Amino acid sequence: MIYLDGSVALAHLLAEDRAPPDSLWREPLVSSRLLEYEVWNRIHGRKLGHSHSDAVRELIGRVALIELAVPVLGRALEPFPVPVRTLDALHLASIEFLRARRQTMNWQATTIDCWRRRKR
Repeated sequence: MIYLDGSVALAHLLAEDRAPPDSLWREPLVSSRLLEYEVWNRIHGRKLGHSHSDAVRELIGRVALIELAVPVLGRALEPFPVPVRTLDALHLASIEFLRARRQTMNWQATTIDCWRRRKR
């Protein structure tokens, strides 16, 4: 199971050079419900809703979304080992929610920064 970051979803949808390999999309994917809002916000911000709406719905439909339930939101209120931004705290809390339920995932391979480092 791979936790999907919004930057990776957008890179795929927008066919950016820094997108991960196609093999990623054959894996079981999970993310916070935030992914849906982050992706649609950027798609609408770029005025691509009409041209990309089917692709966005297809991508979001493939991802198991973790709701922002009380346990996730409660964890996001607690401190992390390093300072994090609000949305990052919600994503990290979602990951910890899965780990607490002994779900196996590969977080490190889902961020654009990680893919950039791998290409070097």
